[in-house]
Amino acid sequence: MATQQPGFGLVWRPGDLDGFLALALNNLITILLIIGLCRDVLGYPDSLVFGVILPATGISLLLGNLAYARQARVLGLQEGRQDCTALPYGINTVSLFAYIFLVMLPVKLTALGAGLDESTAITRSWQAGMVACLGSGLIETAGAFCAHKLRLWLPRAALLSTLAGIALGYISLGFLLRTYANPLVGLASLAVILLGYYGRVRWPLPTGLFALLLGLVLAWGSGLMEVAPGAWQQSWSLVGWQGPMVQLAGLWQAREELVPWLGVIIPMGLFNVIGSLQNLDSAEAAGDRYPTRSCLLINGLGTLSAAALGSCFPTTIYIGHPGFKTLGARSGYSWMNGVVLAVACCFGLFGLASLLIPIDAGMAILLYIGLTITAQAFQATPSRHAPAVVLGILPGLAGWGTLLLKAGLRSGGLGTPTNPFSADLMAALNAADIWAAGAFALEQGQIFTAMLLAALLVFAIEQRFLTAALCTGLAALLAWFGVINAWQFTTADTVMHLGWGTGAPWALAYAVVTALLLLARVLPRQEAGASEP
Repeated sequence: MATQQPGFGLVWRPGDLDGFLALALNNLITILLIIGLCRDVLGYPDSLVFGVILPATGISLLLGNLAYARQARVLGLQEGRQDCTALPYGINTVSLFAYIFLVMLPVKLTALGAGLDESTAITRSWQAGMVACLGSGLIETAGAFCAHKLRLWLPRAALLSTLAGIALGYISLGFLLRTYANPLVGLASLAVILLGYYGRVRWPLPTGLFALLLGLVLAWGSGLMEVAPGAWQQSWSLVGWQGPMVQLAGLWQAREELVPWLGVIIPMGLFNVIGSLQNLDSAEAAGDRYPTRSCLLINGLGTLSAAALGSCFPTTIYIGHPGFKTLGARSGYSWMNGVVLAVACCFGLFGLASLLIPIDAGMAILLYIGLTITAQAFQATPSRHAPAVVLGILPGLAGWGTLLLKAGLRSGGLGTPTNPFSADLMAALNAADIWAAGAFALEQGQIFTAMLLAALLVFAIEQRFLTAALCTGLAALLAWFGVINAWQFTTADTVMHLGWGTGAPWALAYAVVTALLLLARVLPRQEAGASEP
């Protein structure tokens, strides 16, 4: 008897419709966010966003979803089951915010501050984003061969708290401010999400879809949505085949941007690897055991394909496999998600979608993601490590606050060639009890700083003082060369200050802490539960 071949998993089950709506909606909001941030924050032209970035994103989504759909079919045939659910896959939302605000925007502002024209600054910013995406893909691919060792080496509190800081600041707080700026749409959509996902209320439609449709109705009904004259015509002009093209020349030109941003790229790549492992554990607990190496390779190759074609945004396995399995989704929801999004990306359909669907209607889903990531940082770590989680969150919040501070200064007229950021600014801020120098220091290499501080406290709590000293010793080394904490002014920004001894004040401080940790090894210890008199 002939053996049934899995093909690419192009099979459809009734539950796949609900799974497709949930996964596609998540990716839809993320893509609309990419459009909004690239246009409004980075100032990218539509030719770059819709002609290069989105087609590349669509192809990476197609490849990964087809691979995971086929993987589910193979598992089902091997185990004689028809209930295998493909791993959910899409754009990494946390990396999206990290790369835009911690890599691409600083590169553009630095280029403008150096006197380059807008077009050149945009090109440099986009190329830096591609390099960051490439670096993440390389780390994910390498992680396929050493993931379990990484998982043992990194304290969970250090990794999860670092991402919680980004999730709280750049995602949750940012969108919470926008929610209260437009409360009718924002709070109503948020209530649907919180009641559906946390209160387990069964709405007439899938929770995410119902929240989006309610927000859509309220946004248009309240007059929040106002389409500028000619916007429809402009969006229609974007509709048509936008074939992705290999952008190796751009990657090569931006190779020098790799080293300055390793403090963002390496932690984000590690987060993707460890996060994927956790999601694989979750899928196994739900009954679907997928091979670790092949899954991480799919992740890595999907991200590498995105970078090679011109996208700046890594892809990854999403959380929530058990939820999709409960919906009855199998492999069809995965391949359909990839096909539909790839078609929409490559034919410019998201230009029209961005006019129809306001971010305010869908941002509640992103708020939920931020809450989930932050809650996981506490739930998935031992309770005694909670102080380390809090400590690891703080640099991310400081980085987000610094972003707001500098944006406010620029909107107030500072940051121009005739009125640049300078040391005089620091005295005025200090007089107002705003210690911006500390914020600027935490902003540079904030992800590394957060990981090292949280790991330090985890090891201190466990009285592993030598290992904790290794953390601060590494921090001193990184600070000395300016990889973390060292900063300098440009015309309209503060940027990393790489070089010999550029971070000497922070390196010296970390060295003193290292000495104190080594001293702690030989001092007597308090008994558990004892406290200072």
